[in-house]
Amino acid sequence: MRSGITILPEHPWSVAATLWKRAEEYGFDHAWTYDHLSWRSLADGPWHATIPTLTAAAMATARIRLGTFVASPNFRHPVPFAKELATVDEISGGRFTLGVGSGGTGFDATVFGDDVLPARARHARFESFVTALDQLLRHETDGPISFSDDWYTAHEARMVGTPAQEPRMPFVIAANGPKGQRLAARYGSGWLTTGAGGDDERTWWRRTGDLMKRFQDAAGAAGRRDYDAYVSIDAGPVYSLSSAEAYRDAVGRAAELGFTDTVCHWPRPDGVYSGSEAVLDEIAPARE
Repeated sequence: MRSGITILPEHPWSVAATLWKRAEEYGFDHAWTYDHLSWRSLADGPWHATIPTLTAAAMATARIRLGTFVASPNFRHPVPFAKELATVDEISGGRFTLGVGSGGTGFDATVFGDDVLPARARHARFESFVTALDQLLRHETDGPISFSDDWYTAHEARMVGTPAQEPRMPFVIAANGPKGQRLAARYGSGWLTTGAGGDDERTWWRRTGDLMKRFQDAAGAAGRRDYDAYVSIDAGPVYSLSSAEAYRDAVGRAAELGFTDTVCHWPRPDGVYSGSEAVLDEIAPARE
């Protein structure tokens, strides 16, 4: 079981740099940050841009994998985004993982004055976004790339050169529905879930286990046996770092269901993900 942690982009870099370095020192396998323009209860506070944050994190660390948790097409076009991703991957020495999802219906979906898309259209846009990123991020310096569909157009797009990871950086695709899971099985090196709701732990883990079985079926139908499965263990009713016991229990449950990777969130002093950083000392993977 590999362990990851998400660091929200709410701190000035003078503070955030220490958190990213500590995530590596603790022995986490991967560290992530949100890819939103603002987010829920923290919308009125400081909130920094994703790719500059991850670029700085790449410069501040040496071994830990870095990624988006998760990017979406709500406010991005695949051509400039692919160039940004390829650049941060090169700067990190090939340590970048693209976490990507279809996009929610909150602020990111409406900030440009657009109407919220229905679920069917969001998936169609998501599939177009992932397909375009797959094509762009595999590109070498042998010519431009053009494509056009109902969602995106590129005319002779250029990338930054040979990918830092071959054949491209890994995609971890967030999806709970059957269409999204099939997309993850096709394009992802990994699949990510935030679970399917539930007011109590037993219900949440049971439903999450059902999602895992459905993805296993989708992966099998696609002929895939070599996938990773990620679960956000803070999406349930109990914050995983509320105690060392809660964290170990969540990781154990995830392992029993067949997940290969867990992702928690760095403790905050209050509000969402409220907890004590002392718990990190107790559960740090490097010390187990």
